[in-house]
This record gives sequence, C-alpha cells and structure tokens, in this order.
Amino acid sequence: MARQVLDRIESILLEAESEEKPLEIEPFRGRLFELFVIADGGGFLKEDAEVDLTADGICRELGERWGLAEATAQSTANQQKLASEHVARMRLLWSMMRMWMEWDYAWKRWPEFRSE
Repeated sequence: MARQVLDRIESILLEAESEEKPLEIEPFRGRLFELFVIADGGGFLKEDAEVDLTADGICRELGERWGLAEATAQSTANQQKLASEHVARMRLLWSMMRMWMEWDYAWKRWPEFRSE
C-alpha cells in the first residue's frame, strides 16, 4: 500500500508540473491530502514505520527517483548551476513537503482542540 501511495503522490506532482499549476490549488491539494490520510491510517507517518512516508521520506524517495541528489552532486563538483528542470522539481517537492508537514502537525494536535 505504501508504494501505491508514493506512486500516486509522484503522479500528482508530475501532473501539476506538466500543467504548470501549483500544488496548493485543487484538485492537487485535495488529492494529496487524501493520500496523507491514507499514509497516516497505514501507520507510515510513524518514526518506526516499515516504509517512511513522512515529508522527509517522500522527498528522499522521489528525489532519488528523479536523480536530484546525483544532479546536485554533479552540479557542486563541476561548480555549475543546477539545471532548471532539477530546480523546478526541487521546488515541487518543497511545496509538497510543506503541506505534508503542516497536515502532520495539525493532525497530531487535533485531539487537543476537539471537544467530545
């Protein structure tokens, strides 16, 4: 299930990128939030989770898939600017991570504010 969630996240990010639209608008934001809820329900946001679907874990996995670490290392080694397509993907990941971290924070704090 975790792999499917990660693949769907990647699909949403790439769709937003191809449409040149921000992740923070619908339908992207809502679809990502649904995946956040699934990831939480599956226990993938916990520290000891079998598969890490925290914001950092997703960033690490998609960054690897997209070759961002290698591109950054080569850019640094060659003392050249990072290619624009890699910068765009990093920005896309940052947008996703920011929302994911905000949801995680709010989700964990929800019981404090919910009256029963």
